[in-house]
Amino acid sequence: MKPSLMEVLEPRFAPLDLDHRLQLLREFVPGRIVFTTSFGVEDQWIAHSIFTQGLDIEVATLDTGRLFPQTYELWERTEARYARRIAAVYPQAEPLQEWVAESGVNGFYKSVENRKACCHIRKVEPLGRLLASASAWVTGLRADQSAARSDISYVEFDAGHKLLKVNPLLDYSREIIVAETEKLSVPVNELHVQGFLSIGCAPCTRAVQPGEGERAGRWWWEDDGKKECGLHVDENGVLRRGPAPHSEVAQ
Repeated sequence: MKPSLMEVLEPRFAPLDLDHRLQLLREFVPGRIVFTTSFGVEDQWIAHSIFTQGLDIEVATLDTGRLFPQTYELWERTEARYARRIAAVYPQAEPLQEWVAESGVNGFYKSVENRKACCHIRKVEPLGRLLASASAWVTGLRADQSAARSDISYVEFDAGHKLLKVNPLLDYSREIIVAETEKLSVPVNELHVQGFLSIGCAPCTRAVQPGEGERAGRWWWEDDGKKECGLHVDENGVLRRGPAPHSEVAQ
């Protein structure tokens, strides 16, 4: 029996840099490969690698409608820098209207359940539509971002979306990534220098205080230390993983 794509790619990723990891991914995985960017420093470096190498990897973002003005400005600057469009996926109007009518425009502050429902409408459901026909999903996750992400692998099978999930910056530190973006003159979000290390929707993100973790500024009013929006975890806060189907074999 041929090894799965996960078994082939995982050990090969370790000695490679970002550019060569993305090249290897495109070489081995057939079909659509989608990279979702939130315009954080990690995502900007991945986008730079995809665009400058001319890789056939789609770059898309989830526009929740509540992003910072600085994020939209960076989106425009990034498209201008690389002469490439970044596709946008939006929430469906009817569920969003119903949620706002019931919970209020800022109803996510009222309870964890409300906040997760908002995240589902604005991010999780649109992501599902985006990835529906994809073979692989590239993310900017790093193992040292939070406890919930500490055991991720370079290449996993996302059981929820039924595709390969690839984390090419798994073993990179933020310091190295920032240094690389500076060296390459990659455009980055102006909010980073103001202490916003992890940037999401404007109402749900604040600057990180000295001594706090990198994602402490996300949904800061909640007590749960494993705060996620649902893009990478299930309803229990567990990474959506599963064995790759038998058809996932190396070419």
